[in-house]
Amino acid sequence: MDQRNKTIVTEFILLGFQNRKEVEILLFSAFLLMYMTSLVGNTMIILLVCGDYRLRSPMYFFVANLSFLEIAITSTVVPKMLANTFSLSKAISFVGCLTQSFFYFLLGSTEFFILAVMSFDRYVAICHPLRYAIIMNKQTCISLLLGSYVGAFLSILAPSILTAPLPFCGPNVINHFFCDSAPVLKLVCADISLAELADFVSSAVLLLGSLLLTGVSYTYIIITIFRIPSVQGRQKAFSTCVSHITVVTLYYGSSIFIYVRPQKGNVMDVNKFATVLNTIVTPMLNPFIYSLRNEKVKDSLRDGVYKYVIMLTNL
Repeated sequence: MDQRNKTIVTEFILLGFQNRKEVEILLFSAFLLMYMTSLVGNTMIILLVCGDYRLRSPMYFFVANLSFLEIAITSTVVPKMLANTFSLSKAISFVGCLTQSFFYFLLGSTEFFILAVMSFDRYVAICHPLRYAIIMNKQTCISLLLGSYVGAFLSILAPSILTAPLPFCGPNVINHFFCDSAPVLKLVCADISLAELADFVSSAVLLLGSLLLTGVSYTYIIITIFRIPSVQGRQKAFSTCVSHITVVTLYYGSSIFIYVRPQKGNVMDVNKFATVLNTIVTPMLNPFIYSLRNEKVKDSLRDGVYKYVIMLTNL
């Protein structure tokens, strides 16, 4: 192939949802509302955990970091998607596209490691309560957090290295609202079998591996809960896991459907809506899932609102 043809593509066109203008306005309004709700809700969780001594435990430490990742992931994708809704060109630069894709998958992969770490935290809390403070000390929590970021980087390293040098000679239209791996690879004018294989293997190992760790943790948790003699004790122990199980179900269900499947480009329209669930809906729901089912968070929120009201009345 002529070397000059490999530098033709300098930008990509993101098609988005390709609906009538009225529908696009409706989608824009809905996505903007969900994005703002996600930003406010997850920021609130972070501030509560940082500002309230009652929430300074390993579980809330990881919840706050999960909220940070939610903000970062949605901010990687949603602002550009909203801007393109009313843009005539719907363009994103070549470098911008690869950068968006890299950070989306880096942050998303970190999130799955964090979810696995949170399941381990619940395992220690329920199965080894007397040793919980010793095992889940500050150093261990920071190490697990850093390990999640390093593991995420290593998991996307091979696909990123294989995709970056591939030639894009045109067309440059991506059938998605962000630079997802499958629709981007479809535009490569070279053999992409190795890159697709690396993408599939990386996704499968990350998702199924972290899900296996989560499943093993909850197997031991369930066994321990059934051994608790009182019904009230079993309910109390299980209630500490419900929020995490809900989030795990939402994330893994949609992500496995999108990424752990060969020939993912054949159902791209379905993938778009599944990605909306992963990128916009679930991050918006997380603050409600973790706050509405948690008495400590609700108490902290009430106290925070009360102090804010008092401060306003004293102005």
